[in-house]
Amino acid sequence: MKNTEAPQDHTSLEKFTKEVLYVTDENGKYTTQLSSGWKVKADALGISWQAALEKINTAKQKVLNKEASPILFFMELNLMELSILSDYTGFWQFNIKRHLKPSVFAKLSNKKLQIYADVFGVTIEQLKNCEASEN
Repeated sequence: MKNTEAPQDHTSLEKFTKEVLYVTDENGKYTTQLSSGWKVKADALGISWQAALEKINTAKQKVLNKEASPILFFMELNLMELSILSDYTGFWQFNIKRHLKPSVFAKLSNKKLQIYADVFGVTIEQLKNCEASEN
């Protein structure tokens, strides 16, 4: 892309960040240029965030319906998958799958709950009540 073709669309992110693009100058040499954004990319990002919010709301509803433990809600809220949560907690994935069941979650020790709470940045009480931290 030539430096004169770098997208400078007005997007909701332009006030917060600039993107570095590699472009060619008049001599055909690569250089960098700041871009305020590209509408297509901003739209795609918006769609992705909407999908993430829907997953969070679905997870919270499952917790309220006693179909899943609060761990599912916090996993979705923090955009985590089992493998990532496993790495952060040190729990094996099959154990986390068990902890996603409300009946198993209710029997977890405070020590295990504290590990989850620390990873999610909440207190044990917030974890149990499915309340996100205000931080």
